Amino acid sequence: MSYDIIVVGSGPGGYVTAIRASQLGLKTAIVEREALGGICLNWGCIPTKALLKSANVFEYLSHAADYGITVKDAKADFNGMVKRSRDVADGMSNGIKFLMKKNKIDVLTGNGIIKANKTVTVTDDAGKSTDHIANKGIIIATGARSRSLPNLPQDGEKIIGYRQAMTLKKQPKKMVVVGSGAIGVEFAYFYNAIGTEVTIVEYLPNIVPVEDVDVSKLLEKTFKKSGIKVMTGSSVEKVDSSGKQCIVSVKTAKGEEKIECDVVLSAVGIQANIENIGLEDVGIVVDKGRILVNDFYQTNMPGYYAIGDVVPGPALAHVASAEGIVCVEKIAGHHPEPIDYGNIPGCTYCSPEIASVGMTEKAAKEAGIDLKIGKFPFSASGKASAAGAKEGFVKLLFDAKYGELLGAHMIGANVTEMIAEIVAIRKLETTGEELIKTIHPHPTMSEAVMEAAAAAYGEVIHL
Repeated sequence: MSYDIIVVGSGPGGYVTAIRASQLGLKTAIVEREALGGICLNWGCIPTKALLKSANVFEYLSHAADYGITVKDAKADFNGMVKRSRDVADGMSNGIKFLMKKNKIDVLTGNGIIKANKTVTVTDDAGKSTDHIANKGIIIATGARSRSLPNLPQDGEKIIGYRQAMTLKKQPKKMVVVGSGAIGVEFAYFYNAIGTEVTIVEYLPNIVPVEDVDVSKLLEKTFKKSGIKVMTGSSVEKVDSSGKQCIVSVKTAKGEEKIECDVVLSAVGIQANIENIGLEDVGIVVDKGRILVNDFYQTNMPGYYAIGDVVPGPALAHVASAEGIVCVEKIAGHHPEPIDYGNIPGCTYCSPEIASVGMTEKAAKEAGIDLKIGKFPFSASGKASAAGAKEGFVKLLFDAKYGELLGAHMIGANVTEMIAEIVAIRKLETTGEELIKTIHPHPTMSEAVMEAAAAAYGEVIHL
């Protein structure tokens, strides 16, 4: 078969790219060896949020008396939570099948290998191989997987990655989570909320180390209050999984500590899926485990493109989608604007939630920027008080000279729904004074954005 565009991989980068290509009038095919939707829909973003929602509901029931409601004998049904999560993921994957049909995109099921002359060879489960030609371009969107460390080899049972963490047959009594990025803290929150004894081991001085230090400190305080043991500045040296339980050897500033647990979750990052897909044969350049591309995702080889987790940059679903749209619009002859990687929002869905965009306070000060900093706690928010969600804050960083909003850092209930306002404000180059004069509805959590801006300029009302 001959196509204009062939997309290899159907995650949020791949399927979005394919749909946009079809919208632009390009004959499009997508190659997928597993389920449509890739890791995000099947084993990442969506099913984890379903698990986290179950944990949220269970916590509400456990604290129902705080809201004037009596609930007796609420219990966490671990297997029921896992089933709901899988059902949600299956439903989303079926939704992608519908979108492929709606947009007249051919789904080529099997393992895709890229070859010279803009050809993709697809081998199905029966071993039959078929060549497909992409006249305008092949777009590589094969995503990533859980990274395995030499001293922390994953066996899928006692030492696991995020996929196994979503489908364990029974709830562990004790768990050690290695790494405190988004994946680590989300699973730590989930398992702790339903009764598992959780320990987080983080090599760096703060958990969620990419976030502003104020956010990291509050999350650590909250986690410790909820019973999670947090070990920062520590490293897992080895895990003895030969017995019934795992014995985790942790190196700390005070010496080595041994922790017994049922399961060790390795959440130390991801590794791009670039092996055995034909890159070497085609001559595509790779550096530090990622495919090198230009601003429009063209590799060094004409007609071959790459987006998402396989290229340098934030490994986030919304970034992959945006990259794919820019890539295919350029191929179609449009004039898309390159992505501003300094204005990419990041969200973490533990409780309290975390959302941020732009520079941290530390980064801005290291850059020698004179700042105006505004911080508004949710404890002063009427909506947060009414909702019983007073924990957290909004912190905004402005350039003192020009009023440019350099960064925003939020922790609290529903802040992942609030960060888009900041992204739009930064895109439109709105100043701090303009933000203060932007009327926000009352009572809402989002008022904290306006109040934080006002705090930066000495005009805050409710604090």
